[in-house]
Amino acid sequence: MLRWLWLAAAVVVLDQISKAVASAELVLYKPLAVLPGFNLTLMHNTGAAFSFLQDASGWQRWFFAAIAVLVSAGIVWWMRKLRPGETWQAVALALILGGALGNLWDRLALGYVVDFIEIYYRHWFWPAFNLADSAISVGAGMLIFDGVRGLFSREGGGGARPGESTHDRSRGGR
Repeated sequence: MLRWLWLAAAVVVLDQISKAVASAELVLYKPLAVLPGFNLTLMHNTGAAFSFLQDASGWQRWFFAAIAVLVSAGIVWWMRKLRPGETWQAVALALILGGALGNLWDRLALGYVVDFIEIYYRHWFWPAFNLADSAISVGAGMLIFDGVRGLFSREGGGGARPGESTHDRSRGGR
């Protein structure tokens, strides 16, 4: 199912374009109100998700880059093992791969990840994120949905066989 790698590449391209525009048009840490509850705010994140380890001494850049490389290799290996009917999993994995590579690019080229999407409610702010983070979240959500669906499925003896997506099976994948 490596034919879905184009989707990962598209995520990387769109992510990098959006980050370039945000970096060129926004002022660091100065919110631009778009809608109530939604700002565009340029931020540089040297940590991981939710700015985890942002204040570390710099070693985290290479640590998180190494994790991204290993996870990306694992995702490509997983995608190679998918069967032709397992499109749902292939799309989910391609989204995660594209997001991981988009943030890896930032980390290697800049030393930080560019974040610029800021969601809030009153005085509660969700940590800033970017399109790569969104792709990772959507892909992970798709995998979780597929797994939960498999737990409750009663098709053909109670769900998917190992390595099979219940979503694809219900659509005639096998």
